[in-house]
Amino acid sequence: MNYLRRKTSTVNIGNVKLGSDYPIRLQSMTSTSTMDTEGSVAQCQRICDAGADIVRLTTQGVREAENIGEIRSQLHNMGYTTPLVADIHFNPRAAFAAAEVTDKVRINPGNFVDVARTFKKLHFTDEEYAQEIQKIRDALVPFIALCREKGTAVRLGVNHGSLSDRIMSHYGDTPAGMVESAMEFLRIFVEEKFTDVVISIKSSNTVVMVQTVRLLVQAMDAEDMHFPLHLGVTEAGDGEDGRIKSAVGIGTLLSEGIGDTIRVSLSEDPELEVPVAKKLATYITARADMKPIEGCTHHAEPVEPQRRASQTVANVGGQNKPIVVASTLPSALNDHFIPDYFFSAQGIIEDDKNNYIVPAHLYDSSKSNTSPLFDYTQIEACQSSAAPLKWLSISTDANIESLKFLADDANTIIVLSPAHNNVSGCQEHFIALLNEAGITAPVVLLNNYTDDDNEWIQVKAGADFGTMLLNGYRDGIWLDCPNYKNINDIVRYEFGILQAARLRTSKTEYISCPSCGRTLFDLQKTVQEVKAATSHLSHLKIGIMGCIVNGPGEMADADYGYVGAAAGKISLYKNKECIEKNIPQEEAITKLVELIKANGDWIEP
Repeated sequence: MNYLRRKTSTVNIGNVKLGSDYPIRLQSMTSTSTMDTEGSVAQCQRICDAGADIVRLTTQGVREAENIGEIRSQLHNMGYTTPLVADIHFNPRAAFAAAEVTDKVRINPGNFVDVARTFKKLHFTDEEYAQEIQKIRDALVPFIALCREKGTAVRLGVNHGSLSDRIMSHYGDTPAGMVESAMEFLRIFVEEKFTDVVISIKSSNTVVMVQTVRLLVQAMDAEDMHFPLHLGVTEAGDGEDGRIKSAVGIGTLLSEGIGDTIRVSLSEDPELEVPVAKKLATYITARADMKPIEGCTHHAEPVEPQRRASQTVANVGGQNKPIVVASTLPSALNDHFIPDYFFSAQGIIEDDKNNYIVPAHLYDSSKSNTSPLFDYTQIEACQSSAAPLKWLSISTDANIESLKFLADDANTIIVLSPAHNNVSGCQEHFIALLNEAGITAPVVLLNNYTDDDNEWIQVKAGADFGTMLLNGYRDGIWLDCPNYKNINDIVRYEFGILQAARLRTSKTEYISCPSCGRTLFDLQKTVQEVKAATSHLSHLKIGIMGCIVNGPGEMADADYGYVGAAAGKISLYKNKECIEKNIPQEEAITKLVELIKANGDWIEP
């Protein structure tokens, strides 16, 4: 509720200090081949100029690791001292080479020592399991020794899509498995007294990502570990979808004080990720300097928050999907995203197809599709009104005593606005007071932002609404942006936030990776081509992955997948199963459409 940054140890990454009381560090990753020295240097420059504190580069092998040294040298000669990170997956030899020439090495516990996921062995005895842990120790201890000698930090990066067969055998594809994958390595780092370690534990699913990070923090606290955390929603996508999805996942954890460095992973040029990350970090961490919310203290959210129990009023509350309210009339909107209720300040209702909310003094009981909105000064009128559906607009500084009549009211929905700049914090605290008073009326969250910049609105609304939705407050949202002229955008953002929180699907969901040096095709162009062919399939999730390193695993809950298999070759997936391999890229989208049709999931546009 009140913002309180999680206390961590300090990690030294080149000339940058991370964790503790240092600012939240911003990151991005190059999309160039790491063997393209000139291109990588130029892209690193753009990323640094955009404000990144750390830059990561793909490192498939020893050659790439060694060339990061050359890239680093050229950047230093140009006055750029931003730390460079080598991204290692399958090749421990590359990790050792990278530790010699980079500021940090990222290793993946799922495949650093364990073989890549083959699913050929899924049953391990206790003895076999212990032997595998010893293998990890035997490989990791010399690596730690080298990093200590060279002053190289380590990032331990767990991805949902790359858990080892051994972890899968004991935990399945679960948050608990992701956490244990990290903890196995962290225990060795602790035993070796090596503290320059940062942890990331990511998923493309915001619910899984938030749950897993919370579980990891609990696990570390239980073993007195205080390593800093890197946050990110993998494969978030591009455009507003990628920004909103990242704001929902990262913003929820940042608001709890969790997170020391972040990356917003977009299927766009990497330098465009940094301003979004900066906005998100700036917006949330400003709460540290705000006057505390009266009467509440910081608390840790449970790993799996349950939905707040609210009574059902019309189609709101109970087990209903969260509703969307719009501050506009339907005539202004694209007919693809239709809110559940429209607010008409003038009370003028021309149609009988949609549901309207009107100011109480303009309410006409003869119009069955309208309902009155009372403000806080009209509580008595609200209480006495015979309208079958009523809305009561209040802010979080309202007196709970004045609302106790709602405990016996079956027809009123609360519209709750923040009275504090810590939007989600004050709303969560107030709803806790409602619960204590026995008031179970549904609560629709009304957030007003005065910004006229679309990216700021996406970041703020995504973080604030996302925090509340993922923490169990799921009756409805109402986004009001009076200074932003395109109301279509605002309504679309509302639906996008609900979809990012995995609560209501309104459009095709694309799980698309940010491009990196492993990407085997023009990712940005391909994403747009796949969208053009499939964007009307709002019931589907489609993964678009540049390579097979994490692709199949990260898009595990996608219905279909388009994955780079080799230069100019694409493999197509149905769920987790590869259906067609090595299709020429020029045929791949046609083949994807055919696959969707063959499985009965195609709808004509």
